[in-house]
Amino acid sequence: MKLYVREDCPLCDEALLNLRLVAEDLPVEAEIIDIESDDRLHEKYMLMIPVLEKEGEVLLYGGIGYVDLLDALS
Repeated sequence: MKLYVREDCPLCDEALLNLRLVAEDLPVEAEIIDIESDDRLHEKYMLMIPVLEKEGEVLLYGGIGYVDLLDALS
């Protein structure tokens, strides 16, 4: 699973926090990727971040809350 984020992004900070909280209850491992490190990723996700992706499929994007993560990952 991958979580696409960028610096100075309050929604990204919230998604990271919620992911850590969910990981306390579920076996969750996510690769955190800064979209600004890759022009292609920046172009693809700049208006959607944060984006949670699993096996090439976007599960969640934008405001990613705790309950959203639980639903998507369980």
